[in-house]
Amino acid sequence: MNRSNLITPEGATRLRNELADLWKNKRPEVTKAITAAAAEGDRSENAEYIYRKKQLREMDRRIRYLQKRTSHMKVVEHKPSDQSRVFFSAWIEIEDEQENILCYRIVGSDEFDADKRYISVDSPLARALIKKQQDDEVQVTTPSGEQLFYINKIWY
Repeated sequence: MNRSNLITPEGATRLRNELADLWKNKRPEVTKAITAAAAEGDRSENAEYIYRKKQLREMDRRIRYLQKRTSHMKVVEHKPSDQSRVFFSAWIEIEDEQENILCYRIVGSDEFDADKRYISVDSPLARALIKKQQDDEVQVTTPSGEQLFYINKIWY
């Protein structure tokens, strides 16, 4: 499944800051530690050297990922003209069949966070909600089966 390139301004700032911090602060620290560990002698049995090389590989992988994502992301800075419907960055209050009230915000795939109640625009629930409006019923296929939700409220 292809991931959406949409992102909120806050999410874009967070990714750019992470990239800058990795590149300017953390990567130089790790390369300095690798140099110091390499100076200690035999690298094949040097745990510090092996650990730091692995750390650098993982960091470089994350840097490449962030460079690619930040160059292709589309920052959605404006609210939609039709705010009666669900679109990217909307907050939605929904109710399930057991009358449980749930509240979510639709964000980019790099921003989802269960603690903040952020769901990815690429998730099955968000896909089902897009373009719906208040009082609509939405059928969603979830890992536990089909679920029906009722849209109580939408806001931006």
